[in-house]
Amino acid sequence: MIVVGLTGGIGSGKSTVSAELAKRGAVVIDADATARELQQPGQPVFTAMVEAFGDGILAADGTLDRLAVAQLVFPNPELLKQLNAITHPAIGAEIRRRMREHAGTDRVVVLDVPLLIESARYPITGIAVVDVPVDVAVQRLVDLRGMDEADARARIARQATREERLAKADFVIDNSGSRADLAAQIDPLWDWMTSLEPVADGDIRLTDAVDTSPINKHLF
Repeated sequence: MIVVGLTGGIGSGKSTVSAELAKRGAVVIDADATARELQQPGQPVFTAMVEAFGDGILAADGTLDRLAVAQLVFPNPELLKQLNAITHPAIGAEIRRRMREHAGTDRVVVLDVPLLIESARYPITGIAVVDVPVDVAVQRLVDLRGMDEADARARIARQATREERLAKADFVIDNSGSRADLAAQIDPLWDWMTSLEPVADGDIRLTDAVDTSPINKHLF
């Protein structure tokens, strides 16, 4: 099993790249999607969050109000640390479980992880970074997601810098141009990924330490 970390800042187009890789046969394990599944009503993570932070984090339909959680915990480092202690171990365990399903195979597993650079260590043999200039990312967030420019810049500022991601990259996808420009880079990316060495099955784990970094991207 080949395991590649795919990361990029908000607004970089990382989800578009992972979707194209899935079309080529990659198994995409999306950390954000995993987090959202674990935060559904009835799940242990959801129950623990409500017990810790109260019913004020719930929407009218009883689901998690992610904006309410963000507004509660981001200004308070202790609450954010508490949230991370609830969510990160569960997310890590679920990612490990999904990876184990492909142990011993020749599948290419893509770990689509927004905070790959900022936080946990993963059993990977390469890191692919989807890169865009900050101003381009901001404009796309404003145009495509309807974000306020100040909010977009604040969210980008809470993540690793562009320079930090590029310093860790083994393969860089430049998504500052058109969709056609991006599409032309997918086959070279796939060729690079399939040339990598597989990870040892015994290494399918995250670090045992609880990640208490001051960012919890899985709220958004």
